[in-house]
Amino acid sequence: MTETLTKERTEDTGGVERAAGRRRPRATRPRWEEPPTAAGQTAKGLTLGAVVAIVLVPLWIVVATSLSTQATVNRAGGLVIWPEEITFEAYRVMLGDSTVRNALLVSLGITLVGTALSMAVSILCAYGLSRPRSVAHRFILVLLIVTMFVNGGLIPTFLVVTGLGGYGEWWSLILPSAVSVFNILVLRAFYKDTSADLIEAARIDGAGDWRILWSIVLPTSRAVTAVVALFYGVGYWNSFFNVMLYMPTDSEKWPLQYVLLTYVNRGNGLPGSVNSGFGTQFSQTAPLSLQMAVVVLTLVPLLLVYPFMQKHFRVGVLTGAVKG
Repeated sequence: MTETLTKERTEDTGGVERAAGRRRPRATRPRWEEPPTAAGQTAKGLTLGAVVAIVLVPLWIVVATSLSTQATVNRAGGLVIWPEEITFEAYRVMLGDSTVRNALLVSLGITLVGTALSMAVSILCAYGLSRPRSVAHRFILVLLIVTMFVNGGLIPTFLVVTGLGGYGEWWSLILPSAVSVFNILVLRAFYKDTSADLIEAARIDGAGDWRILWSIVLPTSRAVTAVVALFYGVGYWNSFFNVMLYMPTDSEKWPLQYVLLTYVNRGNGLPGSVNSGFGTQFSQTAPLSLQMAVVVLTLVPLLLVYPFMQKHFRVGVLTGAVKG
């Protein structure tokens, strides 16, 4: 009798628990938040679809035009939405030209060296400004912030760089834009949030500032470091204005973006590049497919890097820049 009652109670309890489990909501919503409606969900989907289309459709048109023949471009009257005949002739001609190959190597070198130098300076400056006992750190911080709103202008900068012997030199493409105060402030905000207990424990164990920066601060700030490095890398990869200022005639030192700018705008060979293949291999009026092939070449490195960096954006930038 006792065993029967115990069994029945156990079954009843299990049934109640299973029923409660079935009634448990899948997601907990705040009381002030209304449940989603069909119209709201549809509007969100349409909005996201429109944003994706705005981003992907121009990219697809550029790629499709670069893979089209001249006859297809002529029938389309310009940019091609869907290539009738796929050909890689534009890429073969582009990569077969020594000017484009050399410009690609120059852009890669400037991007790698410039990003490494900018990150080293920014990390050291941000770490020094984040330590409350640093000498004159408040004065230096105010001085850096002032430079975000007040600068000498283009002509004084040009005179300084040329006065230091930078005209026609590689370093003139890197040093004038090597430091971004905004990136330093983002790094500083992250470094200030580093656990004080970890730093004090490291100091008790005899670690100096270099050891603390390398072993504690940087490992706990990988997200912001990756995002800032991406900002610097994209800036160096897309830069062309310094080339117009400091080496407008030396085509052997031109990066890919300036080659693209010159070729698309003028279309009849690169000025000052007597020995380059642009003037001999390409027609006087640049084919649109060839122009789009150069555009695709400039986009490929960024498209390869962004997916790996995307996960760091929310943690790397928003957490360090937004408080509250």
